[in-house]
Amino acid sequence: MNPFPFLKDNIEYLSRTGNPIFQWLSTRPFNEDKLIGRLFINELGLHDWRMDDGKGMFESLPPEGLYGNWLHPEKAGTSATFVVGANLGYGINHLLTNTPDTHKVMLLEPRSEMLLACLSQTDYRPFLERKKLHLLVPDERFLSEVVRNLDLQFVYGQIHLKGDLPSRQLGPEYARWTTWIKNKLENFSLELSTLRYRQDVMVGNELNNFSKAMRDGSLKPMQGRGAGVGAVILGAGPSLEHMAPLLKEKTGHVLYTCALQTVPSLQRLGIKPHLCAAIDYDKSMLKVFERLDPDFVQDVPLIYSTKIDPMILKRYPGPTLPLWTVGGMGTYVLKDRDLVIDAGGNVSVTLSRFLRHCGVSHLLLAGQDYAWINGKSHSGGHHNHTTEIVRRSYHQTTKNRDGEEILTTVQYMTAKRELEEDLKQSSFPVFNLYGGGAVIEGTKNVDVDQAYREGILASAPGAVERFLSDLARCRNNVAPLRLEPRSPMWSTSMRNAEKHLAKLFKNLGGNQQTIHETLSRVELFVKQDPLYSPYLFNEIMDLAGLTKAKAAYEPKDLPEFKRIAKGMLRKVREIDRKVCLDCAEQAVA
Repeated sequence: MNPFPFLKDNIEYLSRTGNPIFQWLSTRPFNEDKLIGRLFINELGLHDWRMDDGKGMFESLPPEGLYGNWLHPEKAGTSATFVVGANLGYGINHLLTNTPDTHKVMLLEPRSEMLLACLSQTDYRPFLERKKLHLLVPDERFLSEVVRNLDLQFVYGQIHLKGDLPSRQLGPEYARWTTWIKNKLENFSLELSTLRYRQDVMVGNELNNFSKAMRDGSLKPMQGRGAGVGAVILGAGPSLEHMAPLLKEKTGHVLYTCALQTVPSLQRLGIKPHLCAAIDYDKSMLKVFERLDPDFVQDVPLIYSTKIDPMILKRYPGPTLPLWTVGGMGTYVLKDRDLVIDAGGNVSVTLSRFLRHCGVSHLLLAGQDYAWINGKSHSGGHHNHTTEIVRRSYHQTTKNRDGEEILTTVQYMTAKRELEEDLKQSSFPVFNLYGGGAVIEGTKNVDVDQAYREGILASAPGAVERFLSDLARCRNNVAPLRLEPRSPMWSTSMRNAEKHLAKLFKNLGGNQQTIHETLSRVELFVKQDPLYSPYLFNEIMDLAGLTKAKAAYEPKDLPEFKRIAKGMLRKVREIDRKVCLDCAEQAVA
């Protein structure tokens, strides 16, 4: 009897289709004898896996009844389920056979022998062919991209996460990966909520900032210009009040950077940054100017996300440099011309990525607490500084370095995890002036005396001055951009599609498939235009609701399409007015 009846067929299918999991499996040793020795039929007559202690995986945890709560009927057709731990397939097989074909099952199995054992017992080719089952490579970057591609499931369905209990008997990696995916889903949910409900605001800001950004210059030439520079990112956490006086005594020769919101705190504490950055898109940022001394920052460059409120740029008295960020027009149109980065959800993440682009030699964090300390939310001078904390539903607790519970929020923890993930990609050492808040993984905790003594507060001779000179030369150093307006072509295409759909909707029963094909062509047309598609995020998501989240079309879907088309054309015309300018217009806009 063949103990692996389906392994060969499944592996050949993965190889033929170029599935990334095949390459991952190819780099792992294959021990057929080990597989044979581990697979057995237990006392219940079930296929089982013998663990290192000699016991069967399912001897104390029989699969019957284990997976009943893995099914969630609500919006099942537009949802997805992450599973960490394949065992011999009992859990994922329960999902695959009891959910609609459109429900995505995402399997992460960190042990190659367990994945092979699972693939050996069930023919998964039909589920892989229908793109219902997805085998995930246990790699953080790979998984991050998988999560980011589940936007439709977030908006129109639900994302479920199931950690396989029997698999946890094998080792701690199953709990670790379950926690990692949970955090990543939480991060993306917050990011997507921002995009879904605030994209129009950010879009409007970027359109209104476009001409100024074109005149202000480009940060692309800063690549590699940070050689020999030691950099500091100053946060506005409560510990800054303790750290700043110590840093002031031993300032050292490093590049001090911070968020624009932190500048009033630094002025109060007597430290002047070499540059600051702003990425927040809403009008609350204008509160900064209630506390900001214009004379203090008149020579401090502001690196600004092109999505910030234009009024901030009008009121900022110092030099300004644009930063194009993922999600806006720069994503596609400017990627070869300018620096385009994912700003993240926190300015410290933005600065970390920018400084990595510049190639600084090392990085020191200060005031990065991500928690309340002694009842304080921020250092004094910050516009969100509070000293009286009332426990709210959105608050969480975490532990500081000493194991003590401290108060934090989902947003703080999301920002901290994003920073930690970014720091993993740094080729330079990262240090942290720890001040009693949340622990930042991937950094070495130091105090000011240690940082000064070990050269962390030092740079190569002349490196900081050279960096700032290079940054100054980036201003006004970019050729005008010429983009052709395409709203007339869009208007014609959308009008023709609307007329065609109106005819099809007169016979809904007989035209369901044709309606779907027509809407899908419109969706493809909209998503393929690199100039307009970033700004049509909400309309594209609404259109996807018609093409991917509908079991059958109804009369009300035609007015919904007309509403979406009208919104798209309004935005396309606005982009043409504010972005598709000739060189002379850009110079004066």
